[in-house]
Amino acid sequence: MKFAVSYSTPMFGVDPDHLAAFAQHAEACGFEGIYVPERVALTTGDTFGGAELPMTLPYGAPLDLLTWVAAATDRILLGTGVLLLPYYHPVMLAKRLATIDVLSKGRMRLLTVGVGVLPSEAVAAGVDFSTRGRRADEAIDVLRLLWSDEADGASYSGEFFEFKNVYSFPKPLSPLPIHVGGSSRAAARRAGLRGDGYFAGGALMGDERAAQWNLAQTTAGDRRLDYTRWGSIELTPASLEAYAAQGVTRLVVGTSSPDPSEQRDQLSAFAERFALTPS
Repeated sequence: MKFAVSYSTPMFGVDPDHLAAFAQHAEACGFEGIYVPERVALTTGDTFGGAELPMTLPYGAPLDLLTWVAAATDRILLGTGVLLLPYYHPVMLAKRLATIDVLSKGRMRLLTVGVGVLPSEAVAAGVDFSTRGRRADEAIDVLRLLWSDEADGASYSGEFFEFKNVYSFPKPLSPLPIHVGGSSRAAARRAGLRGDGYFAGGALMGDERAAQWNLAQTTAGDRRLDYTRWGSIELTPASLEAYAAQGVTRLVVGTSSPDPSEQRDQLSAFAERFALTPS
């Protein structure tokens, strides 16, 4: 089992010193990676999980946050939980992600993409909400194509993106894994068809969660998928066994306190409980 941490900018803000110190301590504790969330924009009346979202939540831009983390750390892997892929142009995104991977010496390895659930975000980004799944599918294909070595450049013709003989540099140190995040069967199917792993959402009942993971695996065929789930910072060894029995390969935990000293204590206690060691 691998363990990563989530830094919740809506809860903790985007203070650069706090973010750097949090990432450095997580790295020193032996956590594999750090994830940051994304919301493109919020509009009055937006809800998530049945509750209205405050308009002033400080969601930072995830790739910029991870660039800062990379500069402050040496080992910890960089992850998005999740990057809202339909709202990016994949040609520009391919270059940004590759640049982060090069600057971090190959640590942009926990890229997780999703399609978003707020129609208002699509409106703000100028994207038809009903097309976001198809746009994400094409974007994943474009990213993989641009990260490959094409002697005559990359060419693509799809519903949303089209180009011919395009060269994109720098390349990542190796093609980036793309994990798919979500809480729907469409997301699970996308993970199986195009992803390297599935990061299942937290608000799923046990039967539906199992059905989605089975769908992802069945769709992937012979390809092995990582299976990432959210976990509690209070996780016990007994609970860990239950996750492992379900096929989970990575757990992402978040600290429950906004206080930096309490966050450090929680991360340290978790690392000691599970005997994490920096690689």
